[in-house]
Amino acid sequence: MNDFFFARSQMAVSLAFHIIFAAIGMGMPMLMAIAEWRYLRTGDAGYLDLAKRWAKGTAVFFAVGAVSGTVLSFELGLLWPGFMKYAGAIIGMPFSLEGFAFFTEAIFLGIYLYGWRRISPRMHWLAGVIVAASGIFSGIFVVTANAWMNAPAGFRVVNGAPADIDPVAAMLNPASLHEVLHMTLAAYVATAFAVASVHAFFLLRDRSSLFHRRAFTISLAVGCIAIPLQLASGDLSARVVASLQPAKFAAMEGHYRTGANAPVVIGGLADDSTRTVRYGLEIPGFLSFLAHDDFGASVTGLDAYPRDQWPNSLLVHLSFDTMVGCGSLLLLLAAAAAWKRWRKRPVAGGRRFLLAAVAAGPLGFIAIETGWMVTELGRQPWVIYGVMRTAQAVTPITGLVIPFVSFTVLYVLLSAVLVFLLRRIFLGGTPDDVSGTPMATTESEARHAA
Repeated sequence: MNDFFFARSQMAVSLAFHIIFAAIGMGMPMLMAIAEWRYLRTGDAGYLDLAKRWAKGTAVFFAVGAVSGTVLSFELGLLWPGFMKYAGAIIGMPFSLEGFAFFTEAIFLGIYLYGWRRISPRMHWLAGVIVAASGIFSGIFVVTANAWMNAPAGFRVVNGAPADIDPVAAMLNPASLHEVLHMTLAAYVATAFAVASVHAFFLLRDRSSLFHRRAFTISLAVGCIAIPLQLASGDLSARVVASLQPAKFAAMEGHYRTGANAPVVIGGLADDSTRTVRYGLEIPGFLSFLAHDDFGASVTGLDAYPRDQWPNSLLVHLSFDTMVGCGSLLLLLAAAAAWKRWRKRPVAGGRRFLLAAVAAGPLGFIAIETGWMVTELGRQPWVIYGVMRTAQAVTPITGLVIPFVSFTVLYVLLSAVLVFLLRRIFLGGTPDDVSGTPMATTESEARHAA
């Protein structure tokens, strides 16, 4: 547990905390805009109430995400000066563009929050759409920088330093498409199912609540549309990783020995000493098919690389299986919802289905966290794949246990504030909107307000 360990741990804790708010910042404004769009189409005040409540939640998450994101930006320079010195000129453009997207999101979120009855309804809705779009672009620009770390492009190495830098080519590196697609869909999946879980919980307490029924239906619909697309993008990601980062792919799948007819290993504990996956379930030839569309194709194993270039196979394999498992469970929930819809049964009805929706709430964010563990741990020991090792990028400053503990405490405090504010929003009774008009929560109140 040296300073290098604490530098990595601090970055890991910061990323694990911030990624939740980054995902919500991409997904929540879309739900908010859909609710207001339904109000504009139907004139039903219940959807307006829903948009206002979701807007308040979006503002809280945005504020906490801004704090954690600012911390991360400082940590990049303070903890990893070697990386920033080498890569700053190459990946500076996506970080600059992310700043523009962030400020655009902040400006229009302010307009959205304080523009009720001050601008026309359609312009107000358009402000919400811009919030949603800028949140997506903010995530896209950051992800392209991470993709560059996995597939560096847009420069040449001359005497150990980058030269002939093309920042556009760096952004459009070979890993950008699949990472951007996978992360954007992951944000929608995680946010939608988490929001659906919250409203399913309240529906279990009060089945007559029109407010929670509408919220549950909208958020579940977004999740059900996004989850099959996400699994398809996951297949694309695995194929690209198998081509660009075969060592990461081998660690993901617990594949130690290069060879044809490679099996997929489901579950189990990867053991580097014996080069086996204990307690895993093997499906012969399926890994070759997933990677190359050929059951007899050869798949590169970890044995093709020096031992000091292996990722942490145990953690990478467990993280990958957890991510896939969470996605599969959410797909089952989406299939159950589609079945209820096809049978013309109310999607928000049925105690067992609502209980399943509540239980599924955390799965999307667990998948995001473990997916990023696969991405970051699977790249090790490289901070820039094949170019710079992580140990070369760390700061020479000692005593890093102090900022690690300090920032961990900060995140705990921010979490407590977040929980307090969300409880005020969702459990503090029915709030009034900015005009002082009580929000409708029952069917009769909605008809009266309309």
